[in-house]
Amino acid sequence: MGLRLAVFRRMSVIISVSTLLVLPPPYAPAQDLTKVWHIGLCHVGIDHEPPALHTLHQALNDLGYEDGKNLRFDWRNQPDQAAAAATIKEWVTASVDLIVGFEDQCVREAKAATSDIPIVFVHIYDPQAAGYIKSLAWPGGNLTGPVSNLSLIAKRLELLKQIDPDLQRVLVLFDRDDPYAPRELALVREAAAVLAVELIERDAKTAADVQRVFAGLESGEVGAVIVASPDLQTNHPRLIIDLSENARLPVAAHRKGWVEWGALLSYAPDLALAGPVAAQYIDKILRGANPAELPVEELSEIVFTLNVRRARELGLTIPPAVLLRADEVIE
Repeated sequence: MGLRLAVFRRMSVIISVSTLLVLPPPYAPAQDLTKVWHIGLCHVGIDHEPPALHTLHQALNDLGYEDGKNLRFDWRNQPDQAAAAATIKEWVTASVDLIVGFEDQCVREAKAATSDIPIVFVHIYDPQAAGYIKSLAWPGGNLTGPVSNLSLIAKRLELLKQIDPDLQRVLVLFDRDDPYAPRELALVREAAAVLAVELIERDAKTAADVQRVFAGLESGEVGAVIVASPDLQTNHPRLIIDLSENARLPVAAHRKGWVEWGALLSYAPDLALAGPVAAQYIDKILRGANPAELPVEELSEIVFTLNVRRARELGLTIPPAVLLRADEVIE
């Protein structure tokens, strides 16, 4: 990713194929009024819920799917990928009508477990690179859905440097078992070279690993924290925020929720917008559409969020030019 100064504004939602959203009116009945649709919803990361969970649920209700009447909304939040695998195996045995994967760990396990049950992914990074689909326009299997997690790690590092021009070293956390980690590391390394920032890279998978990394930091060794692994971001967000706060280190995050918990900034898609789009995929599939023929939709409305209160606590002064570009500010 290049480091040209971006225009910080909300970008329009990009729809890969506009015909995807041509749906029956919200009041139209589901395919079978007598059926109770069993939908399994999987997420890894027990200290939080995915941003699109509630917007998806509400959108399904608006489309005529009522809990306890014609919908069984089977939500499961798991501590790790192994637990997610067990849950998905249970759903496959029970022949659920559809599986929703809220991040890549659940999607990996769902894809491995079934080629028959439709799978709608929500908060994932690159379904084609991960091998979930053949192409965005033609998924070609039993998986489809919206994509809203863009690779913006270089821009987050750039923002850290703009806020603190004296920043010299940044702690980069990653999980070497995360298939996306190599790509994220490559992007942040390229950015660091341009910004004259040294990266202190540390591999961490478990909560104990994360704690060990922070415990091993010497005073003044790093000036900020960034995470280059989607799995790590999902598995231990609160812990990373808390340990960074204890070490008085600003965090550049991948979603707004982290800023609300105490990160300094986030530059990321508005992930809640994926919920209603995912609900439309679910509705079409339950009405008989083939997931293989439903193009993947890319959502790219970017939101730049700043935690000014956190900046004050860290003794940082947000430059006026950066503050003016923020879409949302937490005082």
